[in-house]
Amino acid sequence: MGARTGTRFLEEMDSKKREIWYGDEKITYNITKHPVFRGIAQSLAELYDLQHKPELMDVMTYVSPLSGERVGMSFLQPKTKEDLAKRTMMMKIWADYSFGLLGRTPDYLNSALMAMASAAEFFGKGKIDFAENIRRYYEYVRENDLCLTHTLINPQVNRSVTSPSKLSDPFIAARIVEKNSEGIVVRGARMLATLPLADEILVFPSTVLKSGQDDAPYAMAFALSVDTPGLKFICRESFAHESNIDHPLASRFDEQDAVVVFDDVLVPWERIFILEDPEKCNAYSEVTNAVYFMAHQSLVRELAKCEFAVGLTTLLSETIGIDQFPNVQEKIAELIMLTESMRAFLVASEANAKMNKWGIMVPDSSFLHAARNLWPRIAHKLNITIKQLGASGLMAIPPAKVLNSEARSYVDKYYQAKLANAEERIKLFKLAWDFVGSSFGSRQDLYEYFFFGDPFRMAGNLYNWYTQKEEFKKRVKDFLDKLK
Repeated sequence: MGARTGTRFLEEMDSKKREIWYGDEKITYNITKHPVFRGIAQSLAELYDLQHKPELMDVMTYVSPLSGERVGMSFLQPKTKEDLAKRTMMMKIWADYSFGLLGRTPDYLNSALMAMASAAEFFGKGKIDFAENIRRYYEYVRENDLCLTHTLINPQVNRSVTSPSKLSDPFIAARIVEKNSEGIVVRGARMLATLPLADEILVFPSTVLKSGQDDAPYAMAFALSVDTPGLKFICRESFAHESNIDHPLASRFDEQDAVVVFDDVLVPWERIFILEDPEKCNAYSEVTNAVYFMAHQSLVRELAKCEFAVGLTTLLSETIGIDQFPNVQEKIAELIMLTESMRAFLVASEANAKMNKWGIMVPDSSFLHAARNLWPRIAHKLNITIKQLGASGLMAIPPAKVLNSEARSYVDKYYQAKLANAEERIKLFKLAWDFVGSSFGSRQDLYEYFFFGDPFRMAGNLYNWYTQKEEFKKRVKDFLDKLK
């Protein structure tokens, strides 16, 4: 079938029978028409349509080696640095569309799946050929241009226990109930599945599992269609307001997040990639380099978000006439420095890319590790700066309906700005507020802070992973040894 169009995406989403719970409402068919999902569905449809613009087709797609159809560029298995550059160009176009606010555009998990399929041998052969399973699944997703979500972590029931098996109910965290001729049966829950508006869900672990019999039933990786019987999504409150003036970002880009419940769900053998193997679960993302391709895609998105923040702060400052003040220029200059630092990480990661043992060109992990550790701090800095520059003006913006009220003459007089009339200023400040202060903006702040995990743990991992510090330490020791 090849690269999707927006129309095909919407039709295929609506045709799946799901079980999505929003409050006391059960959503099954026609999900793209539901108010909670309509905005994000239209945004994703527009992303898919970009693949078919004549001037972008060679940037957004390539010819499948299997079918000869054009497929999404995020599925490309890079063999050269030029291939990496092609992936980046495609991903940046999608990221710019949402100003980096969509964390789960399809290219994110496409990148992970591509890397895992390239390293299929890692998943192994035996009575069940897990290596062939991951290869075939990658080809299936690529040829049909499917949209994936995923779920990684266990519910926050009692974080003081050392294993999900130690909880009062061993089936709170998703685990294997039984194995039969058709596959495995899974019961329990996982969080956090962002974008339940998807075709399929990948279930992979992100927390470290202990070796041994107790954790083995939790040590699994598989994929399922979202219409699989017994699979349920319980959603958070939606931020997807109808008004695209009052909520210009939330109305388009609220991805939704959900807890996934597996109510004795049957997972077919051909959809399983890891089974009862804690060591493989702990190692898969690093050994297959999936984590680096996910970090690479994320860095492209984060750069787009930084660029948007620089544009927004500059326009806001000029509009209300504070751009002339040195302290304001310093704040925006700092955002410029952070933006160009993220760009430098991206460029350097690709320039120093190396072929891995699976025959895939992988961006340099040193720059990706540095970028993903810095990002939670940078993302929060973007928000703080916009709040500081907008100040009380961010809280004094009326609903858009006032523009059609009897108070319009007062609005025109008191809401105007140095370089904008009242309506223009209101739209600009609503955009800024939706970015940093609304429910949608607050979710973005939290989401970015924990995007790759707890920053505290990530920093510890970076410290232990960064072997170059031994060389630098030796230089210091060598110098000290020369002192008499």
